[in-house]
Order: sequence, then structure tokens, then C-alpha cells
Amino acid sequence: MPIPLFNSIASWWLKKRFYQMELFLKYPEEVQVELLNQLLITARNTDIGKKYGFETITTYESFRANVPINKYEDIEPYIERSRRGEHNVFWPTPIRWFAKSSGTTNAKSKFIPVSTESLEDCHFKAGKDMLSLYFNNNEDSKLFTGKSLRLGGSKSLYEDNNTFFGDLSAIIIDNLPFWAEMNSTPSNKISLMSEWEAKLEAIITETVQENVTSFAGVPSWMLVLLNRVLEKTGKDNLFEVWTNLEVYFHGGVSFNPYRDQYERLLPRDSFKYYEIYNASEGFFAIQDRNNSDELLLMLDYGIFYEFILMDTFGTDRQKAIPLWEVETGKNYAIVITTNAGLWRYLIGDTVRFTSTNPYRIKVTGRTKHFINVFGEELIIENTEEALKKACKSADCEIVDYTVAPIFMQGKEKGGHEWLIEFRKYPSSMEQFTVLLDEGLKSLNSDYEAKRYNNMTLNMPKINIARQGLFYDWLKTYNKLGGQHKVPRLSNKRDYLEEMLGMNGSFTGPMPGNRGVNI
Repeated sequence: MPIPLFNSIASWWLKKRFYQMELFLKYPEEVQVELLNQLLITARNTDIGKKYGFETITTYESFRANVPINKYEDIEPYIERSRRGEHNVFWPTPIRWFAKSSGTTNAKSKFIPVSTESLEDCHFKAGKDMLSLYFNNNEDSKLFTGKSLRLGGSKSLYEDNNTFFGDLSAIIIDNLPFWAEMNSTPSNKISLMSEWEAKLEAIITETVQENVTSFAGVPSWMLVLLNRVLEKTGKDNLFEVWTNLEVYFHGGVSFNPYRDQYERLLPRDSFKYYEIYNASEGFFAIQDRNNSDELLLMLDYGIFYEFILMDTFGTDRQKAIPLWEVETGKNYAIVITTNAGLWRYLIGDTVRFTSTNPYRIKVTGRTKHFINVFGEELIIENTEEALKKACKSADCEIVDYTVAPIFMQGKEKGGHEWLIEFRKYPSSMEQFTVLLDEGLKSLNSDYEAKRYNNMTLNMPKINIARQGLFYDWLKTYNKLGGQHKVPRLSNKRDYLEEMLGMNGSFTGPMPGNRGVNI
């Protein structure tokens, strides 16, 4: 089939799905209630279903009363039974795949069940919807005249008791429908290479010869690849390598700290950025408008949503509420029930609703990744936005960062200690520190109150990380590529102390040197 004709047929087919989305846009509560009922009916004869009396649950209120909220530690025994080959434990169809995730909050590996239903009705459906929304907003798109450069995890699948585990990206690649595989690069063989450095070289060798029209991957790791592409090719920007580039689908970490660097690599106003929100547990939300920083919560992927107000999280007042009771402007922890057998599972992410008609969100951080030692309630959304503003004002660029508290000692006040790796250094660290501090004050009133006249918190302390520090730290834990990321915020100093130890006596560049080659 000629490429232009294939592009036209594919875009027409994907646009049809857009009209199907109108059902959950118009009737979100009804769609979610029906979905919950179907999940309960489907799993009523499983061990979990019998334990919690799914057969007798007929309303959301009875579901909330009968089924407890679970963390991974609570469901691990059931998952281990399933991994050993037992069926009908928490989902009626056999679970063959488990997405292995060590995360950054716990060194212990997690094995998240991935059912056939969640692959088809969640992950793959979301991939089509992402393209459907994009084509609906960009009718002149030529996306399918070329290929998508995908950058996933760096692990192949491993077999254990006739079940398979590995990165979610490896599971998805292993099960890709033909239409997705045909329009992707690099090949599956290269995508699943384990050694990160060798994989980067192989990706570059294969993809620079292709007509790449889009990128898909985590911003931090994609940036490493794209900078390496320019080094290898000697080109000034990526349009000189791939003329027909038009969009980057990104997720996994906040795009804010990296946006300026991408705009330098892709200096074309018409180039689009589309954010997605997915995880091992499911695919949750997609940017549905051009030039937006809000994500549309997808309500028909076999996932029933509940939310816990972060003001009450972890206290006696904690209470989960359904989607139709959320309010805009408030920070919530997400609880999900899925078609892979996760029942009222606390995934550890936090979101803020920007709209309830339709339901749009922004990802604000992690339930364990915040700093609240002094009542400042600093979340990742605050630090990402403050860094973006400070970098723009100071004309600098960052690679990565982590923050931890400086605990009070005697009469000494507390504070926040930062470790930042710069790609391009600010001319004055003093000025940059002030800009960052002022940005945090403007975004977080609790932080501002604690900083007033240095009442509780002193000015932030910033350490400069040597080139490649965070990369080396992740490599130490075999966490290069994919969804792996540096822990941004912590109430403890463990991560920071370890990285400072690896940083040695490095204090920054020689005076006048503002550039870093990566």
C-alpha cells in the first residue's frame, strides 16, 4: 500500500475512536459505576472475590465498606501465588506477565500483574487513543508517512514458572500488534537489548537512516539519546537528521525541567509535545489538546478510580472518594481497581484536578516523594515549576536533581539541601539560589511562611553535581533507561548522602566555564 494512502486510512480509522470517547465525556459517573460492576462480576469467583464478598456488593458504598485499600505489601502474597502458576487468585483469566518495578521508594522489586485484558483494553487501547486525539487535533498530520522512534526499558523478559516478568515496555513490545510494530523503530531486537550504552549506539545506527516522524519515551532518557544523535551526526538540530519530525509523546517524569533543552534541539514552532500518564499498573491519562499541560483522565480502560485527599492521607481522617466527588485545585492520592486484578490499590502517585467537565488532571508527584519535615508540604510539582523559572531567568539548564531536608540541630534552623547536575551552569550560583527560593515561595504558601525572616527554614543550600553523577548512581542500581528515575524529594537524607559521597570533592566548573558536554 502506498505510504500516503496508508497515512490517510490510518488517520481516518483512529479518528473514529474519538467519537466513542464522547460516552465517558458525557456520562463519566455512569461509565465508572458500570465498569466497577463489571469488574466485580468478572472476579466474584476468584479467591479475592470470595474473601470480600464481591457477589453481594451492588453499590460503590458497599464496595468501599467491604474492600480495604491496599499497598503492594498487602497484595504481595497473592501475587506470589499467581507467579507460581496458581490461577483465579485475584483475576479469573491466567496472568502470564508481570511488570517488574523496583521504583524509587522501595529497593524491593514489585511484580505488577498484567492481564490479557489490561494489555488489550488499557495499554494498547491507550496507544490508539493517543494517536486518535493527536490526529483529531492535527488533521494535516503525516505521522504515518514515517516511523516513531520509541525508547523503552533496557531489559528483555524472563521466564519463571511459565510466567514472564520484566519492564512493562518489554511486555508491550513482546505483544505489540502488527500495525504498531510496523510503524516503530528501532527493531524489537534492539529495543530489548540489556546493555544501555550498546543499546544507544545500536538505536542511533538504525534510526538515523529512517524517516522518523515522532518520538516516544521518558524525557530524561530521550534527551540523552537525542544529544548523542547530534554528536554522532555532527548536525546542529534534529530536523537536520529527520526532516519530517512533528511530535514527541512523553511521560514518566515532568517535562518542565527539560522543555527549554528540547526546544533548542527542535527549533520549529510547529513541533508538538504530547504528554501521557502511564505506569506499570495501567494507562491513565492523555493530553487531549495541542499546547496544553493538562491530561484527560481516560475512564473506559478497565480502571475504576478513587482518590484520597492528601491533606488527610495517612491520618485517621483518610477517606477514599469516587471520581464524581473530587474538586479542582486539591491534591489527591490515586487508588485504582483494574482489569488485571488490582483491588483498591494505592499506586503512590498524586494528582490535582484542573477540570471536572471533562475530568482533566496534572500529575503533582508521589505520596512518598515530598518534604514536610517543617510543615512546608513541598511537592514535586512545586520544585519542577520553580526550577523551570529559575533556569529561564538564569539562562541555565539542568540534567537532574534531588532534594532532602537539613534537620534542626540545637539552635540551628532547618533547611533544604539540593544536589543539581547542570548541563549549562548559571553565571552566579548565589543568584540562581535566590531565584529558586523566590520561585518556591511564589508557588507554595506553606514554604513561604516557613521561610519568612528565616523563621524556620534557612535559604536553600545547593550542591553542584559532577557531570554524569545521577547517571552513575542509577547505573549502580542497574536502573538505566525506561521508567527509572532519580528520587526528587525525600523526607530522609539517605539518597542525598549516598550521591554526595559519589560526588566527592567536586564543587563546580572553573570560573567562566558555563558549558557542559554530555
